Amino acid sequence: MFVLPAREMAAIAHWRGSEEASRQYEQSATQMERTVLEHGWDGEWFLRAYDAFGGKVGSSECGEGQIFIEPQGMCILAGIGLENGFAEEALASVNKRLATTHASCSTNLRIRATICIWVRFRPTRPATRKTRGFSVTQTPGSLLPRPSLGTAAGRTTIMRASTLPRGSPSVTCIGEPYVYAQMIAGRDAPTHGEAKNSWLTGTAAWNYTAITQWILGIRPTLQGLSLSPVIPDEWAGFDATRLYRNARYHISVRRVGAGNAVRIRVEGQQIQGNILPLPRAGQADVEVEVSLGLSVGP
Repeated sequence: MFVLPAREMAAIAHWRGSEEASRQYEQSATQMERTVLEHGWDGEWFLRAYDAFGGKVGSSECGEGQIFIEPQGMCILAGIGLENGFAEEALASVNKRLATTHASCSTNLRIRATICIWVRFRPTRPATRKTRGFSVTQTPGSLLPRPSLGTAAGRTTIMRASTLPRGSPSVTCIGEPYVYAQMIAGRDAPTHGEAKNSWLTGTAAWNYTAITQWILGIRPTLQGLSLSPVIPDEWAGFDATRLYRNARYHISVRRVGAGNAVRIRVEGQQIQGNILPLPRAGQADVEVEVSLGLSVGP
């Protein structure tokens, strides 16, 4: 949670021409990343924390509460572990230890984007919970949808986000089937799939960002609107409208082959890369055509 905003600040400072500030932000982010890799990696996943007595929280050394979802998603979102394989290993551990029958995860990294729910931590209800605070005193098997969002940006972008418990009828969920809940009982709970505190969560906003910016791939950047869809191969495409810098971008994405390579035309003219040029002064509408797939060619 330090590395991600520090690198965002470095990018903003660079964009503003404040190179010394940019360098300082990047140095701080790099130092923290090294610290996390040295002291926060447990061998197969990232630790949750250290308690006031120096004991590990969320470690294979713990009798209970060995793996938590939050550090896996947050580290990957910040780009930690992408270079050395820790990111993929952490997600593999999440799929193995935290996935539930009320949602499913794709392990096909070629698709690069999936949606799922994970249990918050396992094994549940740690015996030492009195020294560990709120994070380990939840109902056994609790799912915490909001931190289930994790992204790994790079050549093989992997994303995981939380959704409503798929396939769970409202009689099981005991909550509105169209509303996110703060907690959902996991497979270790006697009421697997039961919702708790509906409406009381930031999960909807996290998922809106995950779906629109990382699956549909329409992301605002300092340089312009970026288009990098990572939809499944079986999707034929989609149409979207995005308001950006006082212009309405009408985006049409059509799959022409497997994979997620893009060829983009703006107002009929092909552009290089995936960053759309900024709208002309006074331009209200921009037409964008995206060909998606390995066969897009030059």
